[in-house]
Amino acid sequence: MTGSATVQAAEVPSLDKARAFASSRHRLFIGGAWVDPLDGQTFATQDPATGAHLADVAKALEPDVDRAVAAARAAMEDPAWTEMKPAMRARLLNRLADALEENADEFAALETLDNGKPVKDARFFDLPHAIETLRYNAGWATKLNGESISLSGPGTWHAYTVREPVGVVAQIVPWNAPLAMAVAKIAPALAAGCAVILKPAEETPLTALRLAHLIAGIGFPPGVFNLLTGFGESAGAALTAHPGVDKVTFTGSTEVGRLILRAAAGNFKRVTLELGGKTPVIVLPDADVSRAIEGAARSIFTNAGQVCNAGSRLFVHQRHFDEVIDGVARIAETIRIGSGLASDTTMGPVISAAQRDRVQGYVRQGIDEGATLRSGGKPIDGDGWFVSPTVLTDTEAHMAVRREEIFGPVLCAMRFDDASLDRIAAEANASDYGLGAVLWTNDLSAAHRLARKLKAGTVRVNGGGLDPALPFGGFKQSGWGRENGREGIEAYTETKAIAMAL
Repeated sequence: MTGSATVQAAEVPSLDKARAFASSRHRLFIGGAWVDPLDGQTFATQDPATGAHLADVAKALEPDVDRAVAAARAAMEDPAWTEMKPAMRARLLNRLADALEENADEFAALETLDNGKPVKDARFFDLPHAIETLRYNAGWATKLNGESISLSGPGTWHAYTVREPVGVVAQIVPWNAPLAMAVAKIAPALAAGCAVILKPAEETPLTALRLAHLIAGIGFPPGVFNLLTGFGESAGAALTAHPGVDKVTFTGSTEVGRLILRAAAGNFKRVTLELGGKTPVIVLPDADVSRAIEGAARSIFTNAGQVCNAGSRLFVHQRHFDEVIDGVARIAETIRIGSGLASDTTMGPVISAAQRDRVQGYVRQGIDEGATLRSGGKPIDGDGWFVSPTVLTDTEAHMAVRREEIFGPVLCAMRFDDASLDRIAAEANASDYGLGAVLWTNDLSAAHRLARKLKAGTVRVNGGGLDPALPFGGFKQSGWGRENGREGIEAYTETKAIAMAL
């Protein structure tokens, strides 16, 4: 395994602080105070780069959920929060952004210990993105306005709408980008005036816990933000079914999304779901091939492929197919796999032994069904949960490796001929998912026409990346609703219509 050199604390800024925090006592944050779970249970987390014990964390169960919901509901009746001026909510979020920026090195080291991703990725993508998300949503706090409406019925009326916070929000975040995902949900909810109960993934609770320590010192009234660490089948299930929760927002698997929909039906909770993906990357014949190669590799191998909109299906025009596949395979073979704390690591481990085995199982099944292995596909011995970046060709539509979300660094590549854009779009749309799509082309007309035909929530042309201003979400089984942008913050509000006879 490459990139597995021993890492000294001095190589990563604030690593000692991060390790000290990981080994400290971790409790629940409810009603503005750190409290023990009522039954005193804890659970252990592991370092995915070594498999070693990392932290012991409080395990919330249903009685703890009841406490958190009660605290959040009390906050929604507290004038200190409900009557707080929008500009003050904005200032609090900006203070939190400043505090996160001041502690960015520690948070990056914690994210790497917890998740395994290269620390430079955490420091130079995840942290800046989270900080900017806070500041972006702070700007929206003063702009959640209604409108005046002209009525045509009998009489003279003054009619208008207002936007009010939806209420108590349960937010359940995944393990692949723990901090960025948590902030993407917390920031708009608080900007809109909601009260939040955050449940991080049980595999990666540390940056959420550290963030709660920052929030505790910012000045939010008690109960506005609450943190429950625990398991999805206990704490998560209790949150989604709780009658005191007004909205649930979840990022994760489509299977769990279905469970949440059923649980939310009890009191018709508002629901936002960002679920699975099987993003197509399409390289048209006029594309800049060198850029397309780099972009395709980055789209599937970043974060060990553990990205909901990873470009896991690559469609390349036959004119460039061999060149593109050879290029992506060369990049895969030069990726340095190892601890995310090592300076030369470019791909860290997957999150768990179970995820490693799942990814490798898909690759074996694909090969058994007739796919051709162009790169990777071999187990990696040693400590930690590592998989090799893999490129497969000759995959057919019926194969699970091409059809199902793997959530690992596995690319299925297909060629196409000079078919029409309709046919290319039909191939790309032949999926239960519709989260994202990527086009590589220098033909402006083809880009616009094909973008309209693709069934995906986000279409990126000749590049990509996330931005807090860009709405993000999916079609089909990739979810309900949008996060980020105007749509993201308005999802935390209800519209009230008011009409006064004059």
